Formats: sequence, structure tokens, C-alpha cells
Amino acid sequence: MLSSIDIHSSVAVYVQIENHIQFAIASGKLKPGDQLPSVRELSERLGVNPNTVAKAYRDLEVMGLLYTRRGMGVFINKGIEAKCREECRRRIIMRLHEVVAESKAAGLTKKDITEIIDKSIATDSSPYGETPVQVLALAKKKRSK
Repeated sequence: MLSSIDIHSSVAVYVQIENHIQFAIASGKLKPGDQLPSVRELSERLGVNPNTVAKAYRDLEVMGLLYTRRGMGVFINKGIEAKCREECRRRIIMRLHEVVAESKAAGLTKKDITEIIDKSIATDSSPYGETPVQVLALAKKKRSK
């Protein structure tokens, strides 16, 4: 968790950090009371400006997902797991719907779309990383009719 971001992504780096933390809470990888790396530590690990990490932490604190204990660090708040899971699920469903609608508008068939989804599920890639070669290979494949 929080080991990489993609500076070439269309998603801002601070948003990628926020999303990684939200995904980790929603999936149970981060639990209430868990301490996050310090701003300095995470910025060095990711190779980003400390202000970027600080902004992500501030935003998540405003959302109620994190809290700061002066001199102690940043921690995951209690009682936010279900809220976080629900919000992540809602956002993902909305994005998937948009992508499926775009795919259909571009002429992809249900078979094309499910093949892409199946290949994507079969890979072990993280959000905002490069698209795996086996998924990209589908772009060159002839469309089904």
C-alpha cells in the first residue's frame, strides 16, 4: 500500500494518494487506529513533494477518514470502514458505467467489453499503473461483429 504512484496519470498525485488510502480502508488493509507513514517518509518513498502528501492527508482528515495526534502522527479514524467501502463502491460503479457507455458508443460489443474486463481482472496491477501488455494487446485485436 502506498508504494507507487504514476506521475503520468491524468489523476493528480494527491488524489492518487487519497484514493490508495481510501481503497486500503475499504478493503480492510488499513484498520481504525493504524498509523500512516509521516509526510516526509511517504514523500521520500513516492518521490513526490512533501506538500503533495500533506494535502492528501489534510483532505482525508477533512473527510473524516484520518486524524492527527500532535507529535504522534496520522491515524485511521474509527467507524469509517463501511462509509469508505460504500463511497469507493459508488465511485467505481459510476466510473465503470461511464467506461461501458463510452465503449458501446465507440462500437465495442458486449463480447469485446467482457474480454477486456476479464483480462484486466486476471492481471495483478495496481490503480494508476501502466496498463498491462496483455490488456493493451486487445486494442490491436480485430473487433467482433
